[in-house]
Amino acid sequence: MGLAERRRALGYSQEELAHALGVDRRTVGRWEGRTTTPQPPLRPRLAELLHLDLDELDALVGQPRAARPDSAGPPPRDHHGSGDLDDMIRRQFLRAITVTSALVALPPDEGAALAEGALRGMSDDFLRMNGHLWQVYQLARAKRSVYPVVRDQLTALNETLDGRPEVEAQALCGAAGDLFQLAGELAFDGNRYTDAAASYTLAASASREAKSYDLWACALVRHAYVDLYERRYADAVGTLSAAEQVARRGDGSLSTRYWVAAVQAEAYAGVGELVACERALDEAEKVTGLSGAAHNGGWLRFDGSRLAEERGARYLQLGRLDLAEKALSTALGQDVLAFGQSFRRRGAVLTDLAAIGARRQDPDQVLAYGGEALRLARTTSSGYVARKLQGLRTDLGPLTRDARVAELGAEIDALCTT
Repeated sequence: MGLAERRRALGYSQEELAHALGVDRRTVGRWEGRTTTPQPPLRPRLAELLHLDLDELDALVGQPRAARPDSAGPPPRDHHGSGDLDDMIRRQFLRAITVTSALVALPPDEGAALAEGALRGMSDDFLRMNGHLWQVYQLARAKRSVYPVVRDQLTALNETLDGRPEVEAQALCGAAGDLFQLAGELAFDGNRYTDAAASYTLAASASREAKSYDLWACALVRHAYVDLYERRYADAVGTLSAAEQVARRGDGSLSTRYWVAAVQAEAYAGVGELVACERALDEAEKVTGLSGAAHNGGWLRFDGSRLAEERGARYLQLGRLDLAEKALSTALGQDVLAFGQSFRRRGAVLTDLAAIGARRQDPDQVLAYGGEALRLARTTSSGYVARKLQGLRTDLGPLTRDARVAELGAEIDALCTT
């Protein structure tokens, strides 16, 4: 039985198998045609999906290609044979949440109370380190560079959980929920939706155990983004409704409920509900009425600076091009989106402005904004901006008769298949 026969026997289409692995359908087709073989980091997951061990997979698809000459040496390997950092992080997640849940379920013994102060101190240390990692993540051009540090932090959290089996671990659950959200962001930025969804699920579970309602609501919002970017808008509406209810029990001085509203606007725009979308946007605008710091700079970053770009993107979804262009141009003029600041946000706004040009059949606008967005995507290796550009690519249509636009489309295709 070849790979194609095995895939069909298990009920997968090429698209479904590709989606589960985070690769393009054409990549699966090349494996089945034996023109290429799966890279080593993908093999454990592929073997799992096909119900094979790694030796059986090797016999089915051939041996993996040799490491590239510029490799910095063989990656660390575990007993499953995968040296992929994502795979290691995923197992750390599962192990940490399993231990944490077990500790919370245990009734306290006589010695639990005397350890409470020390545990709170350790939890604060983890939260401070997590906050630093969020800052590094936001500033990093290439988000993947943060992976090793996140892995080390997860290892440290596991060791702490192992060392305190006798105490109530609620505080550490909060630190775990925080860290799982960051790791989910890393997976999401790399277009690994399945890994991102798993991370956000774990974040929500840990946050619920910690009774940290704002943290919990934010995990649900991030999970909804997975549905939004796969255009499952109705599913996102349901998840965000749950997030809204959880956020109501949170800290009223934080912007959590207004971030929920902003993302609800995106879901409503996706299903074509203009009135509900604008109502959610108006609710999100109330964030400007909060006094003091409305966010923590880590897992909660929504503030008034995002409102113009959010409104512009929603109007673009709904086909209100004049309103969209006005809001997006305002957003692009803000200091927070100046060149060299937030690369992801600037890239998203530029791509939306290029999309307006495409719908107006204006090649100069497409080239001006789309070209800069493409350069940002290349510089940062951001899967987020690449996804936006992929959406722009579908809008180009007849404009590709212009050789310059055709070249831009080819460059976007090349970016999205690397």
